[in-house]
Amino acid sequence: MPASNFRLRGFRRLADAVTDTLGKLEHETIAVVRRQRETNVRQVCSALGDVHAYTTIMTTLDRLYKKGLLKRRKIGRAFYYSPKYSFEEMEREMAADVIESLFDNSTGRVEPVLACIVDAVSDRDRFFLDELERLVREKRAEIEKRK
Repeated sequence: MPASNFRLRGFRRLADAVTDTLGKLEHETIAVVRRQRETNVRQVCSALGDVHAYTTIMTTLDRLYKKGLLKRRKIGRAFYYSPKYSFEEMEREMAADVIESLFDNSTGRVEPVLACIVDAVSDRDRFFLDELERLVREKRAEIEKRK
């Protein structure tokens, strides 16, 4: 079975589906937060060349926090923001959501979904198929330990 050319909403990577829904300023702001690891409004303003009002950056950081993309903590009167997820973590979580949705929406038979996953993996590279097999063995061992 050949691998599908389907991409989530036409994007190359799942994490792009989230980051590409951000506005230009949100994208620039989250990039600054990722580079600085933990930062406040004043530092983001400075990193962006002080071309945006303080309140604009404050609102943008708050929106990114409310969208679940940033963490924040209060130090004195200022909030300090840091990335909630790495790009890889975002991609993994979204992939897990897609796969879970496939299983939930299957007609009770998981074989077609599993067969599709195995076909997609094996079409890419034999190494990926070996890696899938290793992960299945590890998961089985983990489940056995819990019993």
